Amino acid sequence: MTPNLLILGGTTEATALARLAAEHGINGTVSFAGRVERPRRQPLPQRVGGFGGVEGLAAYLSENGITHLVDATHPFAAQMSTNAVEAARLAGVPHLALTRPAWQPQSGDRWTHVPDIPAAVSALNGAPRRVMLAVGRMHLDEFAPNPQHFYLLRLVDPPKTPPPFAEYHVIVDRGPFTAEGDRALMEEHGIDMVVSKNAGGSGASAKLDAARALGLPVVMIDRPALPARREVATPQEVLDWVAHAGTDRGV
Repeated sequence: MTPNLLILGGTTEATALARLAAEHGINGTVSFAGRVERPRRQPLPQRVGGFGGVEGLAAYLSENGITHLVDATHPFAAQMSTNAVEAARLAGVPHLALTRPAWQPQSGDRWTHVPDIPAAVSALNGAPRRVMLAVGRMHLDEFAPNPQHFYLLRLVDPPKTPPPFAEYHVIVDRGPFTAEGDRALMEEHGIDMVVSKNAGGSGASAKLDAARALGLPVVMIDRPALPARREVATPQEVLDWVAHAGTDRGV
């Protein structure tokens, strides 16, 4: 059976997998949710938009002759990842997750772990601070209950509406970033706290290196719980799975 991958994308890992698959002559499609206005160009055909839940994704897999489903979405795309597990089961298509290992605290880190965005909002109750808020454009409004802080926002796309804060600064940029650059950025804006999702990977870890060097506290939002699934950390492991173990069913 000739492989035909569906890669649920939006991450650097998805782009790297698409590039590697194209280099090996493997057919596939990269799917984006559409939350980023300017997704990176892909070496495989791409589609943008949702599938219509579990049933819609299962139908897409069957109707388009998908032989392998690879979930390479962001570690916090919990609904999409949950749907992928169930849709793959319904369609009888082998499923694998390509995901970054979570960040782990190192010596000198001052992390406070919180389970979700609401808990991160609560962690900001109190006196005004200067916060680097690294949670993405979609969650900014959830921090409206704490408008007393200055917020440094680094976003892939400009916000569609002004953030709900009295004091903020927006930087539109796309990683990878460097520890030296992020340290200089924090010093320039007088940052004294960082709030971050535990996205993992190397492209966005510079802010944590910078916070460690400056002795700053970090509110770390832990990853959401997901259904049991097979996970790998590199694109090459995905191709090995496609070649040698991709005809099994389930996780």
